[in-house]
Amino acid sequence: MDQKLTYRESGVDIDAQDKGLARIKEIAKSTFTKGVLSDIGLFGGLFTMTPDDPCGQVLVASADGVGTKLKVAQLAGKYDTVGQDLVNHCVNDILVQGARPLFFLDYFAAGKLVPERLAEVAEGLGIACRENGCALLGGETAEMPGLYHGEDFDLAGFIVGAVQRDKALPKGVEKGDMLLALPSTGLHTNGYSLARKLFFEIKKFKADTYLSDLGSTVGEALLAVHRSYFRQIHPLLQTESGIHGMAHITGGGIVDNLPRILPKDVGALIKESALVRKPAIFGYIQREGNVPMEEMRRAFNMGVGMILCVSESRVGAVIEALQNAGEAPWIIGELREGAREVAYV
Repeated sequence: MDQKLTYRESGVDIDAQDKGLARIKEIAKSTFTKGVLSDIGLFGGLFTMTPDDPCGQVLVASADGVGTKLKVAQLAGKYDTVGQDLVNHCVNDILVQGARPLFFLDYFAAGKLVPERLAEVAEGLGIACRENGCALLGGETAEMPGLYHGEDFDLAGFIVGAVQRDKALPKGVEKGDMLLALPSTGLHTNGYSLARKLFFEIKKFKADTYLSDLGSTVGEALLAVHRSYFRQIHPLLQTESGIHGMAHITGGGIVDNLPRILPKDVGALIKESALVRKPAIFGYIQREGNVPMEEMRRAFNMGVGMILCVSESRVGAVIEALQNAGEAPWIIGELREGAREVAYV
């Protein structure tokens, strides 16, 4: 493919989104009450009912969606995995603040409600909630034929968790910290507009097309469940682990998500040679779509679903603990003095 495929050409403009969010942040901050403990921009928002208690319980909340991965589910006729994606994504977003999930609510909207499809999505929600020890407390189902076409639907989730205030993260992130990566299972829930354009519009594959390069069908590779890191990481947070902060690598990739937890005078150095543990789908998209590396880094997680900032003196112990929990962590870089941004070497 001679033409370079980009996220913007696929219909998603991350820069325009960032501009819109800047205005939303101003509006949101004007509503803050005494109980708000976090600024806009962290993965989860923190709120306390006891502002004067430095060790009290803090609620951590987040909302997210599955994006155009839903279109892949439609093409494959498989809907249970997107429910799991949604819960796990939300769990990870509050986990990076140190929180355990308490309860989850969903929003399902469709042009035409198909009961069997709704039930399959709900089954996925239930699977992930049980795995994460989170109650599926309720939700909303809406049928809006004037807004959604045919059987198109959208799915969003809202989660609330809790953490003791003095254990909330990020805390103590500093230069010299090592960057520990945990592997993703694939695209998770980001970059699907670009991926769908390549696989289904340019290549004209079907969801059941088998690709030896991927070792699976296109649908299986694209619908790989966005994994949760809760059971592996949360027990460590109850100890003096040396974990100072965590970043969930979603839309915007490492370059946009890691700086969200860094102090203004600390930057991140990522070793390109360390980013080798990525599922085959990333190499396929870059090669067959002629996607520039800079675009790949911002559209996809590139095989890294979570990054931990760990004290250099404790990184060995954290690696061992995660390995004992069935995880496969590896060092991809470190923090250094500099601007709040990510550099690759």
